[in-house]
Amino acid sequence: MYTPTPGDVHVNTPLTQISIAYLQNQDQFVAAQMCPVIPVTKQSDRYYTYNRGDFFRDQMQKRVPGTPAASVSYRVDNTPTYFCDVWAESKSIPDQLRGNADAVMNLDRDTTEFLTQQALIRREKIFAANLFAAGKWGTDVTGKAAAPGAGEFLQWNDGASTPIEDIRAGKLAIKQATGYPANTLVISEPVWLKLVDHPDLVDRVKYGQTNGGPARITREALAALLEIDRILVMGSIENTAGEGLAAVHSFIGGKNALLCHVACSPGLLTPSAAYTFGWTGYLGAGNEGNRIKRYRWEIIAGDIVEIEMSFDIKLIATELGYFFKDATA
Repeated sequence: MYTPTPGDVHVNTPLTQISIAYLQNQDQFVAAQMCPVIPVTKQSDRYYTYNRGDFFRDQMQKRVPGTPAASVSYRVDNTPTYFCDVWAESKSIPDQLRGNADAVMNLDRDTTEFLTQQALIRREKIFAANLFAAGKWGTDVTGKAAAPGAGEFLQWNDGASTPIEDIRAGKLAIKQATGYPANTLVISEPVWLKLVDHPDLVDRVKYGQTNGGPARITREALAALLEIDRILVMGSIENTAGEGLAAVHSFIGGKNALLCHVACSPGLLTPSAAYTFGWTGYLGAGNEGNRIKRYRWEIIAGDIVEIEMSFDIKLIATELGYFFKDATA
């Protein structure tokens, strides 16, 4: 007697209640979090920088009766510029694909999410190239596995290292050079995961533990310990392999850290380690110079979803940053 098999009575179909896509949360990307956005109406322009030495020099003199006050001045540099490159990417949705898609497939949503993820990765890589690298800031120090010398420190994965003292040295350097306190620490995730187990840090918080609540290093706890406003963990990754090849994932932030002073909000006479210039004058662009549009293209008998971002992540004041290269092994 013939007995039907499972394949005879059931045809596999996509489950409408679940789909799997690897989308990194936006909080893993720090470019927009660290660098205040300055909306600009023009793609390129100039901005002014004041000479900090002139503002911190003591030039007051005793005034003799009947004489004018001593005349002083300060210098302004109007040569710095920004230029908002336009980054763009698109993906097509042919009519045949749309017409044959199962109900679980929302092609417009999926395509928009895909392109947004691509844009976030591109912006984070520009942030890393412009700001999260050696040779950019007023001071660079390099982590070493042993016997650090001048301009070096013992890498923080070593229990004998001194990350608190190293970061405080950076705070002192920034304050002495600028008069402004460091208020932001950007750490790549590989570095952060070493710091949370560092004995010096654990020792500082262990007395607050309770039954069922072990001592735990949080960003807020470390920020309070270091007396800075915030800690940003750069957890974004990218696949560096070409299309069709086995994926090779790496952290965009490497194993580095950056201590800096960043303005809470951009404004006149407001120094900041970095700013993001977002071209809002680009037709239809959002506050960060971003826009997404969908349009019909009959030549391919389908729709095109396109994303654009126009911005310039600009290092403004080198002396407001202190970079830790290779903070862990």
